Amino acid sequence: MSSEYAPGPTGNTVRAPDGKILTVPAGWILLPPGDAALTRRAKAAGEHWVVVEKRRRKLFSRGVWTSAATIERIRADLEAERSTERFAQRKVAAAKRREKVQTEYVETFHEAVVTFLGFHPDYAQLADQLAQAVTSHATPVGSGTVARTERIPVERRAEAAVIAWLRHQTTGYDEMAIPRIKGKRREVRRMLAQR
Repeated sequence: MSSEYAPGPTGNTVRAPDGKILTVPAGWILLPPGDAALTRRAKAAGEHWVVVEKRRRKLFSRGVWTSAATIERIRADLEAERSTERFAQRKVAAAKRREKVQTEYVETFHEAVVTFLGFHPDYAQLADQLAQAVTSHATPVGSGTVARTERIPVERRAEAAVIAWLRHQTTGYDEMAIPRIKGKRREVRRMLAQR
């Protein structure tokens, strides 16, 4: 059986969805987040409690409570797998694939930014410099920028990234004290974009 729980008032308790405080069963330990393979296998191995904490609209994993013996057995199995030559080769191949995909995306995104800018051919060099600055800021993996989302087409990502880059580079947006009122930040961004 598995459910999602909130952290409890003490280290060995959780808060159930119905609000009840439950004490963690004897022999269980909290597996912290960070090793996806270990967490995935621990969840698949049997009964566990997933601990998540909600902050504003986001959920943050705090780990998985499950049997200490199960975690140790799975951890030993993973260490044995990860120490093989085959695993090392697969890891290198996966890194190369990710790097190739990232390189292709950076090129595609750069082209989309240049297209969005739509500068006259006489200013192609300036367009390329600006596109390079926006691209290098927006495309790193894990940057959390609009360029990393896959929910909108790359053309719209390029447009949003240019606007955001210009907002940060040419206005006092980063130093502005914007009240934490719903919609206020969006309103300020809209006003700066019009300027």
